[in-house]
Amino acid sequence: MSNRLSTEDSPYLQQHKNNPVDWFAWGNEAFAKAEKENKAIFISVGYSSCHWCHVMEETVFENQECADILNEHFVCIKVDREERPDIDKHYQEVHMLLNRRAGGWPTSIFCTPQNKPFFAGTYIPPESRAGSIEGMGFKELTKLIGEKISQNDEEIYKNADEVEGFLSHEEHPKEATILKEDFVKNFMLQVKNNYETKDGGFSISPKFPHASTLGTLLTIDKLYDDKAAKAMLLHTLNSMKKGGMYDLVDGGFCRYSVDSEWKVPHFEKMLYDNALLCELYTNAYLTYKDETYLHVAKEIADFWFNFMTEDDLFYSASDADSEGEEGTYFIYSYDEVYQALNENSYENIEDILKQLSITKDGNFEGKNIIRFENGETPENYEDIKILLSNIRGKREYPFIDKKVQTSWSGMMIKALLALGNIDKAYKDKAVKSLNALLDTMYIDGKLYHTTLIHKQPKVEAFLEDYAFLSQALIAAFNSTQDEVYLIKAQHFANIALEEFYKNGTWKFSTGEFETKADIADNTYTSSVSIMIDVLLSLGTLLEDDKYTHFAFKTLEYNSYELGRRPVIYPYMLSQTLRHLKGDRVIKSNQTNLETNSFELASLEYPFIQKKATNDMKYMICGDKSCFSNTNNINKINDIITDTF
Repeated sequence: MSNRLSTEDSPYLQQHKNNPVDWFAWGNEAFAKAEKENKAIFISVGYSSCHWCHVMEETVFENQECADILNEHFVCIKVDREERPDIDKHYQEVHMLLNRRAGGWPTSIFCTPQNKPFFAGTYIPPESRAGSIEGMGFKELTKLIGEKISQNDEEIYKNADEVEGFLSHEEHPKEATILKEDFVKNFMLQVKNNYETKDGGFSISPKFPHASTLGTLLTIDKLYDDKAAKAMLLHTLNSMKKGGMYDLVDGGFCRYSVDSEWKVPHFEKMLYDNALLCELYTNAYLTYKDETYLHVAKEIADFWFNFMTEDDLFYSASDADSEGEEGTYFIYSYDEVYQALNENSYENIEDILKQLSITKDGNFEGKNIIRFENGETPENYEDIKILLSNIRGKREYPFIDKKVQTSWSGMMIKALLALGNIDKAYKDKAVKSLNALLDTMYIDGKLYHTTLIHKQPKVEAFLEDYAFLSQALIAAFNSTQDEVYLIKAQHFANIALEEFYKNGTWKFSTGEFETKADIADNTYTSSVSIMIDVLLSLGTLLEDDKYTHFAFKTLEYNSYELGRRPVIYPYMLSQTLRHLKGDRVIKSNQTNLETNSFELASLEYPFIQKKATNDMKYMICGDKSCFSNTNNINKINDIITDTF
């Protein structure tokens, strides 16, 4: 029999509608019941494509004994972290506070009947494994908590009050530090210290792509011709595209690698990772002209259009699991690939299999993940890829979360616009997607965060939605010179300033659940840093110092932390360099700007804006004045290079 989640739109909540647990969605009904009946609250936060969320559902929430304990002693609440990132952000802070380490998903939070948290974990297995609280299984833990709450245990309530006190404490900034280019030196020292020299990236395992860090290395190389920045960037990009975390058959990147070689992925694919990596590989191609980078960028975009798009809107994620196992859709047996090659009359089959990293023993649980170990694409791979796709086509495709998210969609639209400077087809698709997103998520003057495809949105926008959408709109203006996009970007930035900004600080959410916005680039780029980008762009394009002022005040407020630990705030560092060095604006007639979009996107200077005028020449301008002009598109780079 279905529980209350059966009426919810969220795919993640829908996945739990048939659990024997008496789940509530987040809301007053659950909290009122807990307080009235003096029951502890259990809050479980996850998302639909999360492998360990599925494991916990199977081992705990489908376990009748676990469900009986929860139903007797707790009010249980399910939260989709993609639908409600404000709630998730709050409870990740709770986990960090209680455990002195970062959390993850699933997130398991235990609260008093008054909804004050006192214990936090991630995946908790049903049975105990050791004699400590950390090794306590879900059954034992929930029985203990239920008993202590029913007895009104003073220690639990005291701990909960202390946690609430810490969470409500308002931090004040350290003394501001002068913003300076020397921050780059500290950043490079810290990045080198984290860098994994064998396979690139900034950890051993699990290994995440850290697109923001790589993008800032690209900016540093473009500004300072930094050989170390270039070497770390290119080695990482080359290592990632060998295959594994990067899907060489369908295209697109999985969320992270469980090893240091980028070989064995956690197979879920997220829109935000693919958007940021699509833009990164595009910009790397524009800088270094390595055709393989352009190929990867196009394959990322094509994957999303082939598998993850409907009515010009982007789905948010696809699952790691299919047919009850992780990675089943993605991996191959030696025999099935050998047979496919043999049936299609390929010669030297053993050599081809070796190039694809396919062996009888396998490289993942007895099966094979396609990978080019030497970094070279095999001859005729495009034809071979069709055979590999056909094998996959007979399998169950992983679950797709058909949520549309404003912030993540904005990231992909911006990436497609960058790709559109090379291939106009992607620009056209980006514009269609941007217009569809606005039609879907901006209704009656109100911006929304997420909705299920073809459903009416309900969750209102957070700071990240205003930030990434505004950034995409500014990119669309630069690409099309349609001033409507610039006006909309200004409109959303004004709302964000009014609703989320105060004296250099930003809230992530306000209203029902107020949370502070992170300045660190974590799962993806900080929305605060994106807002700085937006405000600097508006200041330049509108010639309005008001926006530049708010960007500076945000940088100034965070300057102490930025100067001390820039490796945690890479995108904010790049925007600091932009603030110090200034934008360069290319002005010319629209035909010139559009016809030469590739050349303008390939300019060495990383902070370029474009504005259409009636000029036949190219005017090169700073923030407040134009300082040179030329008829020759090929001279622009040298003119700008002389200014930084």
